[in-house]
Amino acid sequence: MGAVDPLMYKFAIFILAIFIGYYVIWSVTPALHTPLMSVTNAISSVIIVGALIAIGTEFIDGQTNPSDFFIAKGLGFFAVILASINIFGGFYVTYRMLSMYKKKVK
Repeated sequence: MGAVDPLMYKFAIFILAIFIGYYVIWSVTPALHTPLMSVTNAISSVIIVGALIAIGTEFIDGQTNPSDFFIAKGLGFFAVILASINIFGGFYVTYRMLSMYKKKVK
């Protein structure tokens, strides 16, 4: 009997995370969905950190092909742009949702 392939192990964790996330979100009351959306938008900042690490790969490994630096920097920059749009857009949608609950000034 051989060892379990690391890819299958990671895939199993991914599938479990999907089910756990689904049931955790499903059990949240509708009144708390707006703060939950705000927090999930803040979690997207992890993508920014990963993209910045991808951009700075030339400082980590000095023996990689220079064309790989261009690919890593390009994809990292693209990830920073998309994650920024996701974060700021998500906070804007949350702001608009919260403004629906404010009392109107007469």
